Amino acid sequence: MLDNLYIENIAVIERCTIDLAPGLNVLTGETGAGKSIIIDSIQAILGSRTSRDLIRSGVETAFVSAAFSGLSEEALHQFSQAGYEPEEDGVFLIQRELSLSGKGKCRINGRPATVGTLKALGEHLIDIHGQHASYELLNPERHVTYIDHLGGLEEEVAAYRKVYQEYTRLKSQLQQAQTDEGERMRRMDLLRYQVDELEQAELVDGEWEELTERERVLANREKIVMGLQEAYGYLNGGEEEDGSLQMLEEAVESLSSLSDVLPEAGTVGERLSGLLYELEDCRSEVLGLAEEMDCDEDDSREVAERLDLLYSLSRKYGSTIREMLDFLEKAKQELEALENYDENREKLMEACRVSGQKAKELAKTLSEKRRKISEEFVRSVKKEMTYLDMPHVELVVRQETCPLNANGCDQIEILISTNPGEQPKPVAKIASGGELSRMMLAIKNVLSEKEDIGTLIFDEVDTGISGSAAQKVGFKLKSVSGGRQVLCVTHLAQIAALADSHLKIAKSVSDGKTFTSVTPLDHEGRRRELARIIGGVQITEATLQYAEEMLQQSAALQEE
Repeated sequence: MLDNLYIENIAVIERCTIDLAPGLNVLTGETGAGKSIIIDSIQAILGSRTSRDLIRSGVETAFVSAAFSGLSEEALHQFSQAGYEPEEDGVFLIQRELSLSGKGKCRINGRPATVGTLKALGEHLIDIHGQHASYELLNPERHVTYIDHLGGLEEEVAAYRKVYQEYTRLKSQLQQAQTDEGERMRRMDLLRYQVDELEQAELVDGEWEELTERERVLANREKIVMGLQEAYGYLNGGEEEDGSLQMLEEAVESLSSLSDVLPEAGTVGERLSGLLYELEDCRSEVLGLAEEMDCDEDDSREVAERLDLLYSLSRKYGSTIREMLDFLEKAKQELEALENYDENREKLMEACRVSGQKAKELAKTLSEKRRKISEEFVRSVKKEMTYLDMPHVELVVRQETCPLNANGCDQIEILISTNPGEQPKPVAKIASGGELSRMMLAIKNVLSEKEDIGTLIFDEVDTGISGSAAQKVGFKLKSVSGGRQVLCVTHLAQIAALADSHLKIAKSVSDGKTFTSVTPLDHEGRRRELARIIGGVQITEATLQYAEEMLQQSAALQEE
């Protein structure tokens, strides 16, 4: 679960620490106080895309950290696979720094991580049901994912999509191959020309660099020859003066002649003798370099012509010789395929047929499983919605066969009727905002039973509901929190009264700047906050008394 959240310089939150408890954690506050910013901060920790606008005005960076403990076996496995192990106390500390420069940093237990890693691991830490999630119900394309998730079909869907993608690739290749004969002949002529031009060039990987270096040397030939001649003269000497080698030989002879009377002089002579051999090697190398430079204008012309050819080819086939060689290989393969058109087409048609048949079989298997899962989905969600003050609701999962697509061969849409006597119709045509909220909560509860995620977040799941429905929603959230941690942002006293931990979000202005604080409430603080939610600006003794009754009723329910 999420033990602790630290936020620094995120929007109107300058700095705050939020300690969270097991069970139902409720966040309340005036509209605009900053409740959504806390959710945004958590989403940043989970690897969501962030905007620079999230960084507090006047600063360059923002920072969020979250401590998690008591993770599921699956979550621990995913962290281990990514190369991260818990601290000695079993805690994973995830940190993310946001920067106006765009160069943010992520860390897990002090070690570097990527945003992609946070996103992959975050899927096993927290499930967020945001304000927008209910509107997913209005999009029928999303409905199939609920059925697949309930049935645990994700791996089977992934396996099908892999086959389907191969099928669509082969089908596309087949369509491209089935061009008219004239187009095929024109393409073959072009490919033959390209292959001939590249093969005649006899390209060698790395020669461009060698030629460029050779061109640079030849351009400085006069300077190089003069320098080598001078160096050779200093080493070898001339008619009028001795060179370094001759003087060194004489020094060695002088020292060697003293070895019988002064052994130390003989030792120095031996050392100089070693240098003499090294110097002779250097003289030979200088002479060799000078002989290599003994070239005429033909050398320069050949290098220039070869470089011109390479440059001309690079404009058509690739900026480097490696790219040109790769182009040549692909052109030869395509030419061979076109020359063996009939044989290759038959092979491609057979591969496409086999792949398509396999995709159809996998899609049919998925369809049959979805039909059975849909019955369980309708039964379970209807039970949840009945509890949430929608006793007359009727649900139908309409499943129709359609051409193969990324999801299989099914077109699935959830239909609903909220009043007796009405035929189930698409959700977008029937459900109100409050009904959408309760329906999505019901679906979330049903699907969460198939998940092993320790923390659920409900951001204003109470939209459009009140009265007994609101209390039923609160009871449902309380029930869900019995087996995992739940965070709920709410505006309803009926839900807030059931909290195990109640946090108040408040906004204030100081020195022309806006600040948001997060305060854990004791019993009296909760009583006054519930009274504010119930009564608004004017908090009377009556509203305080009613708030106290709500807290007592909640405590009594928890003792049962």
